[in-house]
Amino acid sequence: MRLGLQIPSFSWPDAPASIGPTLARIASCADEVGFDSIWVMDHFFQIRSVGRVDEPMLEGMTALGYMAAHTKRARLGLMVGGVHYRHPGLWVKATTTLDVLSGGRAWFGIGAAWNQEESEGLGFPFPPLGVRFELLEDTLRIAHAMWEGERGTEERFEGLRYTATRLLNSPQSLTRPHIPIMIGGGGEQKTLRLVAQYADATNVFGDGPRLAHKYRVLREHCERIGRPYEEIERTTLNSIWIGDDLRRSETPAEVVDRFGELGDAGAQHIIVSVPGVEDLSRLETIGRDIIPQIHDL
Repeated sequence: MRLGLQIPSFSWPDAPASIGPTLARIASCADEVGFDSIWVMDHFFQIRSVGRVDEPMLEGMTALGYMAAHTKRARLGLMVGGVHYRHPGLWVKATTTLDVLSGGRAWFGIGAAWNQEESEGLGFPFPPLGVRFELLEDTLRIAHAMWEGERGTEERFEGLRYTATRLLNSPQSLTRPHIPIMIGGGGEQKTLRLVAQYADATNVFGDGPRLAHKYRVLREHCERIGRPYEEIERTTLNSIWIGDDLRRSETPAEVVDRFGELGDAGAQHIIVSVPGVEDLSRLETIGRDIIPQIHDL
């Protein structure tokens, strides 16, 4: 099993001046102590489950580029990109740029998105859900085409919502055959079908029984199209509450036991937020007392 770190909040003392150096320290420490991946959200306003809407929020792709310069081994990605924020060609070029400049460490996290408030607040069109799924499928098809061969297919593309005349991608990604694609969301009819057809990883929420159910649905979609289920990495979001100053806290052994249950349900890569992550001792404890045991699960 692998362990990833998600950084969902930038509400640190003395922000915004402190955000850059604090993020650099967190990313560097997470990389050094053994996290397999590091992620930021793709939002423009803070989301309600994390904090107030007006709390600091960084643009995701720019943040990942900054983090790439402060890390050496962990893969980097968005958890997950809102498909309507960027056109497909820009999605692929930006993610390819991250992969090239990080030495082949990019993830392409993408989903149908949900936050209507921030889209309308900043003037982004927010199409109906059915349209967003069509945008998502076009984006996935274009990504596969642009990551094919030495420079992409360079062919014309006619999709459900997009037309492109030449799918050229130069420089090509370092990660071959392509940058791994993660689709976020657990919708059983559309999202998990798209995972089976186009993705290298799925990300769904929930406890062990819910995860096991979603993974069974994904397996059924794979069987229908003839895709080996084991080709798809099964990831989930969670948290680690560790530190004496937190209202809720758990021991490393409790974390390992809890994640072992998620592993029994089929999870292979657990991506966690760590409250108080700016206190690097929390990451150091995770690296010392949790990650070695997680890797053995």
